[in-house]
Amino acid sequence: MSRIHSLGGYFHEYQKSVQNPEAFWASVADNFYWRKKWDKVLEWNFEEPKAEWFINGKLNITENIFERQLFTHGDRTAIIWEPNDPNEPAEHISYRELYERVCQFANVLQAKGIAKGDRVMIYLPMIPEAAVAMLACARIGAIHSVVFAGFSATALADRIKDCQAKAVLTSDGNYRGNKTIEVKSVVDEALSMSDGSVETVIVCQRTKQAISMTAGRDHWWHELCQGASIEHKAEEMDSEDMLFILYTSGSTGKPKGVVHTTGGYMIYTYYSFKNVFQYNPGDVYWCTADVGWITGHSYIVYGPLLAGATTLMFEGVPTYPHPGRFWEVIDKHQVNQFYTAPTAIRALQAFGLEPLQDYKLSSLKTLGSVGEPINEEAWRWYHDHVGKDRCPVVDTWWQTETGGILISPLSGITPTKPTYATLPLPGIQPVIVDAEGNELKGNSVEGNLCIKFPWPSMLRTTYGDHERCRQTYFATYKGYYFTGDGVKRDEDGYYRILGRVDDVINVSGHRMGTAEVENAINEHPLVIESAVVGFPHEIKGQGIYAYVICEDLEKTQRTEEVLKKEIIDTVSKIIGPIAKPDKVLLVSGLPKTRSGKIMRRILRKVAEGDVSSLGDISTLLNPEVVEEIKTKAGIPA
Repeated sequence: MSRIHSLGGYFHEYQKSVQNPEAFWASVADNFYWRKKWDKVLEWNFEEPKAEWFINGKLNITENIFERQLFTHGDRTAIIWEPNDPNEPAEHISYRELYERVCQFANVLQAKGIAKGDRVMIYLPMIPEAAVAMLACARIGAIHSVVFAGFSATALADRIKDCQAKAVLTSDGNYRGNKTIEVKSVVDEALSMSDGSVETVIVCQRTKQAISMTAGRDHWWHELCQGASIEHKAEEMDSEDMLFILYTSGSTGKPKGVVHTTGGYMIYTYYSFKNVFQYNPGDVYWCTADVGWITGHSYIVYGPLLAGATTLMFEGVPTYPHPGRFWEVIDKHQVNQFYTAPTAIRALQAFGLEPLQDYKLSSLKTLGSVGEPINEEAWRWYHDHVGKDRCPVVDTWWQTETGGILISPLSGITPTKPTYATLPLPGIQPVIVDAEGNELKGNSVEGNLCIKFPWPSMLRTTYGDHERCRQTYFATYKGYYFTGDGVKRDEDGYYRILGRVDDVINVSGHRMGTAEVENAINEHPLVIESAVVGFPHEIKGQGIYAYVICEDLEKTQRTEEVLKKEIIDTVSKIIGPIAKPDKVLLVSGLPKTRSGKIMRRILRKVAEGDVSSLGDISTLLNPEVVEEIKTKAGIPA
């Protein structure tokens, strides 16, 4: 059903999808249960912009996960939950059991006065209740907004205020590696800053630590579920009704709530999941992301469950209680498809091959990469040592705003090439434009990546501020969705993402993607990770400033100055003298978002010597590293 089986099949499907997109997507949508079929497949107005898919179609996305599939595979495992501590038993939840939990919690939410269109904030760790919460909201037509349960109280309060959330679903605490994190106290602090829209807080018991409960507002999840019915009739939704809001980082500092709607998102996440990962019934699929990110929404919860897959949720971190934890989980659960971020791959690569030696990894069929362009060294390590030189690597490119994977190899079908996301999925029409918006046709071109025709899972708006959506994504190049990324299309027509366009450095008139320079730096045997930004240079226009994490220098008997020279020489050798960094700063870490993206905006400010407006850094994975970088760069506190 909607699966591509060969390279010839891919090209055939792609041609169909471009020649008649509406007929193509209608044929995919026909696989689903609609209470009322659509009147028209697509309405598209670029000027507003406004995209509507499957107009006047009526459905509920959870009926397509459960009712559509329970008869055929109600006893199949839907979710395997692997806890933080390997000594705690894993949980296997069947589709029927998940259905009952979702229906029960949907009844709980409705009993608390939460109805269709209400916004519900989910601030939960990676436990099964996070998926139950999302699906229960979708079941009753409430709009969920998941916030990573590591963000600060300020970040949570900003998001609550922006969408006027009526309820918060959270936990008492959270296990992360060897730490126990207070979660409920963060919610309490956030609610003290917000404006009173939240009427109900439902708390899941995870760590059983003592917490404060506000009478009338706060309730225990397990107590509310006692006696609640496990039968629930799903709310009828329009195809274009909001499914969720997901906040992404914006340049202004104000949260940017990306809105996804029901019908088109359902169809695209299902279709892309089946084809990119080449999932077969009975496979065990594991995406290591958190549900707080779009990857967790699309490729832990919605895409896999719509496809009847067994999806693994992991509460822990890759290095606890030892750096072989990922490989241990793969062997334990016989994982077939493994989808993780280059940041995690590089972190594990730094431990060498020893942590891999105790594990067979023979169940693996597909490796995936997500979140940022993967450098060649990490790609080869992943392919050669994790995949044992036999598993294809699907290097996926997409964004929160796109809803699903847009450019990627199809596992075992598309010939791969390190650092290349390869070819667009059917229905996706990428174009490369120059700075003036002129399309660069043919192969062996480089420019800005745009999409020229709508696809079902594209964002519809930014919550409460449609003009911001228009300006950010549709105003730069008329007639196109602008991704903000630079891209190269090679002689084979393959796409390589070069990083954000504002990360392209113009040195003496030569445009260089930061990823290209970083890949060269990372070729030095002592380099673990690097990040490159441009900074003003009175002769070149822009110079190259490199932040580099290296192995322990004492062990290598090198001075910092010797190592910096070696790094510069490496770049000169791999790319050419034009790409040599003007400054190299050795650091212990890089400022990153919780999803692993490097915050180059902060690094640019440091490189420019202007740290007066770094914005809120409390939501970073490692805010403390910013002070260290400033100190090492000679910027006074």
